[in-house]
Amino acid sequence: MRDYDSRDNVMMFGGMPVTKIADEFGTPVYVTDEKRLRENYRKVYGAFAKHMDTKVHYACKANSNLAILKILESEGSGIDAVSIGEVMTCMKAGFTPDRIMYTGVNVSNEELKAVTDLGVMINIDSVSELERLAKIRRSLPVSFRITTGVGSGHSDKVVTGAKGVKFGIPLRDAIGTYLRAKELGFDPKGIHVHIGSGGQSVEPFMEATEILIQLTNQLKDRGTDLEFIDIGGGIGVPYRPNEPEMDVDELGRNITEIILEETDVRKIILEPGRYIVCDTTVLLTRCVDVKDADGKKYVGVDAGFNTLVRPAMYGSYHHVAIGNKFGKACTAKYDVAGPICETGDHLARDRVLPNPEEGDIVVVYDAGAYGFSMSSNYNSRPLCREVLVNEGKAELIRDSERIEEQWRHQRIPERLIR
Repeated sequence: MRDYDSRDNVMMFGGMPVTKIADEFGTPVYVTDEKRLRENYRKVYGAFAKHMDTKVHYACKANSNLAILKILESEGSGIDAVSIGEVMTCMKAGFTPDRIMYTGVNVSNEELKAVTDLGVMINIDSVSELERLAKIRRSLPVSFRITTGVGSGHSDKVVTGAKGVKFGIPLRDAIGTYLRAKELGFDPKGIHVHIGSGGQSVEPFMEATEILIQLTNQLKDRGTDLEFIDIGGGIGVPYRPNEPEMDVDELGRNITEIILEETDVRKIILEPGRYIVCDTTVLLTRCVDVKDADGKKYVGVDAGFNTLVRPAMYGSYHHVAIGNKFGKACTAKYDVAGPICETGDHLARDRVLPNPEEGDIVVVYDAGAYGFSMSSNYNSRPLCREVLVNEGKAELIRDSERIEEQWRHQRIPERLIR
């Protein structure tokens, strides 16, 4: 979790007082620090690139804002996309098809055709997908997602590599699937694994990579030389104060060492999303109500789980602070709750905060990953703004949605209109 400076008891973010940002753009609003975004990309890329040929494919499901994508495109990033919508969004931001890898799950034939028509490499998820793709187009370079049985993640809902999950080709079928792909006329280029999201330990990554190495060497013995090993994403970040950060230099050193020593593969791909964008962004929300409900104290704010769903969906922790009372003494424990008509609409529970008042700016930390990208119109609430801050200047990178825009695709049958 990042530490922030303050000026006159006001939290500073990207060189700006959070109160000034909130006053200028309104609340709720997601605010991203461009400098931190570039630093995070360079750090994870460098941890691997200093050892071997490396390509970082940013997992854009974490945050697909066009401005953020454009910044990463300028840094040389590639893309891990999971839908045709993400593919087209990234191309809109300037990514060429050769810089995008598509890894879908339960993919329709229509989407397979759309992706191949754009010239994007497909990382195949199942034998069914392989056979269906063969009826659409062959002679394509492909990769395969293998379910190694190694899983990791901050919640059971995001563990993707364990046995029995919906993702990937089971380990027992891996070799046969590659042989079938060649028989169908495809050109296998790589092998892929994704163990889950938000893991904080190096060991599961090492275990899964060792399995990919064994498969890579078995394939070589059968006449298939792979060009890359893709270890996926899932590098965790610290959300809590004093929580240790994963050592990406150790991860990069250990992973590349075993690949270089045990295989002939000389290119590695990794797909971080959360690690790159999570701590680049805060959610600013305004206190609109303060309540004592039979001993339970509430700070009522104008952002709910329609704005940030992670605490309600996963039980996730996000640190919160009162941005205009930054560093002031805390007085009591409060729940931070939103305007959604659900008891579970909490952003934080039992947090020690300075005495809250209506109009205060509540800052929700580490909101860049799966924040806006998972927001919704629940309770018919419009999607909020996004702002980019760089060296003390703020720019709007997504305007807020108007209420009437939520009706734009709805139709009332003529017979119901009187």
